[in-house]
Amino acid sequence: MAIEESKEMYLETIFLLSQKNTEVRSIDISEYMGYSKPSVSRAMGLLKDGGYIEEDYKSGIVLTEKGKKKAEAVYERHKTLTKMFISLGVDEKTATEDACKIEHYISDATYGAIKKHFEKYGV
Repeated sequence: MAIEESKEMYLETIFLLSQKNTEVRSIDISEYMGYSKPSVSRAMGLLKDGGYIEEDYKSGIVLTEKGKKKAEAVYERHKTLTKMFISLGVDEKTATEDACKIEHYISDATYGAIKKHFEKYGV
């Protein structure tokens, strides 16, 4: 997994977990993603160093404004691509899995064209 993809996956996971829970902890991320606790701990350190998260024992892991912006962008791509695949006749499970893979690699230009198309035609 590329570094950028990994970072985006962690940020998206923190974003999704924060929508469900009042506090996000490393163990929650580990369980959600199926990664070991040491792997998650290392990733949290990198995200913290990059200014994407803040972490303390009281409030857990919290996205910074920079982290939230990136996470929301990745999640939007995920939702749009999933919707596109489903509209093409792909089953929901496959559409979701494929969107998760593609969301990290698709260019801004291509994604922008897809998003514009779906907004124009209301799909």
